[in-house]
Amino acid sequence: MSTLITLPPSKTKPEVIDSAVIRFAGDSGDGMQITGSQFTNTVALYGNDIRTFPDYPAEIRAPAGTLPGVSGFQLHFSSDDVSTPGDAVDVLIAMNPAALKVNIADLKPNGILIVNSDSFTESDLRKAQMTVNPLEDHSLDKFRLFSVELERLTRRALEHLGLDAKSMDRCKNFFALGMCYWLYNRSMDSTVRWIEDKFKGKPLLTEANKLAMKAGYSYCEATEAFQISYEIPRAQLSPGLYRNLSGNQALALGLVTASQKSGLRLFQGSYPITPASDILHELSQYKDFGVMTFQAEDEIAAITSAIGASYAGALAITTTSGPGMALKTEALGLAVAIELPLVICNIQRGGPSTGLPTKTEQADLLQALFGRNSEAPIPVIAAATPADCFWVALEACRIAVKYMVPVILLSDGYLANGAEPWHVPEVSEIPDFKVQFAKTTKGFLPYKRDPQTLARPWAVPGTPGLEHRIGGLEKQDVTGNINYEPLNHENMVRIRAAKVAGIAQDIPEIVPAGDPEGDLLIVAWGSTHGAITAAVRAQREKGHKIGHVHLRHLNPLAPNLGEVIARYKRVLVPELNMGQLLWVLRAKYLVDAVGLNKIQGRPFKQAELEQKIEEMLGSQENFA
Repeated sequence: MSTLITLPPSKTKPEVIDSAVIRFAGDSGDGMQITGSQFTNTVALYGNDIRTFPDYPAEIRAPAGTLPGVSGFQLHFSSDDVSTPGDAVDVLIAMNPAALKVNIADLKPNGILIVNSDSFTESDLRKAQMTVNPLEDHSLDKFRLFSVELERLTRRALEHLGLDAKSMDRCKNFFALGMCYWLYNRSMDSTVRWIEDKFKGKPLLTEANKLAMKAGYSYCEATEAFQISYEIPRAQLSPGLYRNLSGNQALALGLVTASQKSGLRLFQGSYPITPASDILHELSQYKDFGVMTFQAEDEIAAITSAIGASYAGALAITTTSGPGMALKTEALGLAVAIELPLVICNIQRGGPSTGLPTKTEQADLLQALFGRNSEAPIPVIAAATPADCFWVALEACRIAVKYMVPVILLSDGYLANGAEPWHVPEVSEIPDFKVQFAKTTKGFLPYKRDPQTLARPWAVPGTPGLEHRIGGLEKQDVTGNINYEPLNHENMVRIRAAKVAGIAQDIPEIVPAGDPEGDLLIVAWGSTHGAITAAVRAQREKGHKIGHVHLRHLNPLAPNLGEVIARYKRVLVPELNMGQLLWVLRAKYLVDAVGLNKIQGRPFKQAELEQKIEEMLGSQENFA
């Protein structure tokens, strides 16, 4: 039974504010992701709208206290609708000098800075490449600095438990978490329940973490260090059941739902790769729903196992990142040639090669569109927010089985690891797309097509009378026999392309957010959605006529996109790459679109987009 923590009411009356941005930063071993996740869960349960941005170090075991080893977790929570994790930080918790050095530039002037002063020894400063102690040289005077001996205070709170020093020091993140709960008037009860579940069977560790958190809360109350605390009222969310989900969790849940709605057993063949690995972890927990997960020995085995599962009649998926997509390329071509349903999830990260394994990027769009030998078009769709990953997973599976094609689903590290409240839908609200396998032997031909979708029949091996050839060599139209005739090859290439192009009949017409016509249209895709939404809202409040089109379907594009683009004087295409969608739009619509490009492993800030919007609208006024 859970033992909840009861604390006396605060002596100070909290100041009511609309929103706050808080960032926890420290070593990989300091538990910053756990601390941030627990704070997120608490404010989500309270009813705030949230957006998160976990930031992992790229090196698996960077030396403790060094700059490459800094781990961070940023959370924006509000009583209003929020769409980004925030540009600047209101509160920064830095567990060591390296965390301070990496993150201090993002803290607002007069922002709250909580540092673990116990970690600012000469050795710690040297690891962070600092020559002077910033706690002593007045370089932090523009912030509200709270230098707290986190290790000493944590040890004092836990000394009676008989734990060793290392075990006690591991609890200092919960001391800091308790401080933040006091600062924002949040209950610790949900974290208490999490601790009791996490350390079940380890009563000493359970008690230690609970006491450390309570000590952090009591420290703020007893010392009156902050003098003021804050209250952020609940957000006015639409009525319903909500769950706090990361993009990878939402994607996994969407794939399981697609399995149920299609009536097919879900098979995942994948090789672990950051930041896609969590999908494999998530799906492995759904065995009760008939989900099969296979951790392959490499990326090629992963996709070919999925193709084999699709051949056998399963809803087959494979998940990876950019380097894995490169290895899967030939098998992608095989899936195109044999025309079987398959969903390939590319959770993009910085590249090329190993690149930035834990940082985000949108630079795999052209790879998804054209990264195969010969003419091998594949439908491509992209998620816009962490919660949208659920719906995009459903859409990818629906297209794959309806049109008998492989589908590439694009997410990225920012969406995969970030979280937001997901409005849990009613199962009845999600349409079924039940699959009918070929059953009749009379007149069966493996490449005889549905006249509307051009999909070939899906014949499960072992069905008497439906035996047919399969493989990568060119097929004869209708019969599926191996065929090398030039005209047949051209015909098959054109049919496969027409099938993908025909998916446009299922794409809803685009309706721009914001103004339906005007001075500027922003066309974008993927994880830029949140920052663009916030920037457009702010600029429209200033009187600018701006529309925003966020593309889910990237191949084929919506049929009315060209007509929508023509209704605006100028077009801006923000991307976390060097301009890949920009290249496509210029080529297809002959529009003089302008790119805003960022390739830093970090998402756009709202301010960066607003600056570009004002620059373009200002130049337009000057031109007029």
